[in-house]
Amino acid sequence: MDNNRRDFIKKSALALAAITAGSAIGNTLAPAKFLENETTPLDEGSFSKESLPYAYDALEPHIDKLTMEIHHSKHYYGYITNLNKAIGELDGSILGEKKSLNNMFDKMAKLPLAIRNNAGGYYNHFLFWSLMKPNGGGEPKGKLADAIKTSFGSFDEFKKQFADAGMKRFGSGWAWLVKTKEGKLVITSTANQDNPLMILDSVEVKGTPVLALDVWEHAYYIKNQNKRADYIASWWNVVNWETAEGLYSA
Repeated sequence: MDNNRRDFIKKSALALAAITAGSAIGNTLAPAKFLENETTPLDEGSFSKESLPYAYDALEPHIDKLTMEIHHSKHYYGYITNLNKAIGELDGSILGEKKSLNNMFDKMAKLPLAIRNNAGGYYNHFLFWSLMKPNGGGEPKGKLADAIKTSFGSFDEFKKQFADAGMKRFGSGWAWLVKTKEGKLVITSTANQDNPLMILDSVEVKGTPVLALDVWEHAYYIKNQNKRADYIASWWNVVNWETAEGLYSA
């Protein structure tokens, strides 16, 4: 595995765990347990169901309670259940003893689609929950703010390009702000549950996720129906820029 990429993954996990310390997620996911451990968090080597760091209605009126409850307790939990099942059915020689996300992302091209979809779903949603908060939004500060202005000209132009990436993702997928190994900020998107940490030809931009936006319909359909643009506009009001800054500056 490329040492630079391994370092990016480790820093991403360490930063996220440090930032969320004291929250429900922070209490149950120590950094080593998220990506770098030999197996996985709790439950005797299986991936565990993590609580949200806020109540289901905490992001109202921007993200509605029912959507958050279904998204977290049904879709997210489903990914974890199916990931554990897929790992249990996998030929042990492929991953060896290291059943971490780190190892899976590195070998993703060789793994079954069930692991690709569900390992991605687990990791992507963990980031997504952590990158939102009640009374969020506004603009980033510090190094991330400076980098966004340098990379995109202005914060407004960044928002426009990021929203455009989410709108242009056909079908289900994600929009990302990624810090590449060269230290550049790049906006990209991926299909389904792929992410920029996966070694796949279909993942065009690889690096450390700084922002993650879920544009699957189940993330917004109850409140916004088919109006993805309205959902994205609402999402800016709950962005947790402190977490994003920590991921960028790790």
